[in-house]
Amino acid sequence: MLLDVQLDARPDLASARALELTGAGVAGLFTFEGPHDVFLSLAAAAGVVETDLMTNVAIAMPRSPMHLANAAYDLQLMSKGRFRLGLGSQVKPHIEKRYGATWSPPAARMREIVLAVKAILGSWQDGTPLHFEGEFTRHTLMPPTFVPGPNPYGVPPVLLGALGPVMTRTAAEVADGLLVMPFHSHRHFRERTLPAVDEGLGRAGRTRAGFAILPQAIVAMGRTDAELAAASAGVRGLLAFYGSTPAYVPVLEVEGWADVQPELNRLSKQGDVAAMFELVSDEMLETLAVRGTPEECAAEIRRRFDDVAERVCAYFPGYDVPLDQLGDLATALR
Repeated sequence: MLLDVQLDARPDLASARALELTGAGVAGLFTFEGPHDVFLSLAAAAGVVETDLMTNVAIAMPRSPMHLANAAYDLQLMSKGRFRLGLGSQVKPHIEKRYGATWSPPAARMREIVLAVKAILGSWQDGTPLHFEGEFTRHTLMPPTFVPGPNPYGVPPVLLGALGPVMTRTAAEVADGLLVMPFHSHRHFRERTLPAVDEGLGRAGRTRAGFAILPQAIVAMGRTDAELAAASAGVRGLLAFYGSTPAYVPVLEVEGWADVQPELNRLSKQGDVAAMFELVSDEMLETLAVRGTPEECAAEIRRRFDDVAERVCAYFPGYDVPLDQLGDLATALR
């Protein structure tokens, strides 16, 4: 199994950080749509490393599929065929209040965005007339001036991030792969995610062959008690944040912890972070995340995903992972 990690650097520092991470032995780098542009750091890294690059995820609903297609085409070119476009939907308050964009039913909208991006990229690649008309977006004009021509490295894969069954089915129907939301448990992945994948593939007349499933794991990793304590604190904070979100109740529900979500939500509105942390028990941490030495974390990740995935995206929230331990994790996963 291959290891992908977050390129956790702003664009002007991304090249140096990419060299550090790939030097440690990771197989791929991804960016998260946070305080900096999701594409620019990958563009900086593409010129200095020869490893897989991915947005994980680019928030799609505020963007035009044409913008997404242009960025994906150019990053595929710059990386010499090692780019994957990972898309996500975000929740309504962020779409309307942070991005100032229009909200619409997310699964239906994301379905169209994926199909539109693939139609645009396919038109450029094959020279076929662009004609995509949907409920939310339409693309029927493509003068030769704006056609970049076939990409010498082929069309980049388009992946879709999902947690719930509707979005997961949508990903399996129309995308090239699924980015499994990092907030999940082994039981939720097996009992909810994989059946939804199979249902979506069945609707589209597809099989798992050729459809990439990319699990994401929240990891608390260290070799000493102090390192594990610091890592666990960082992971506890992320789990508390995710757990406070109403959309993520199904994950807690599967494990019998649904009653924790309203309390986490209440505390988050009060800004009582310490109390939120206390609600995330050790059992929750070890169920919803992975904790241990690099070798122990690798064994647990492989136990959860080895039969369905060829690579995993690992998150190390709120703490710094020594590069040698990152290398040890990558080696153990292989």
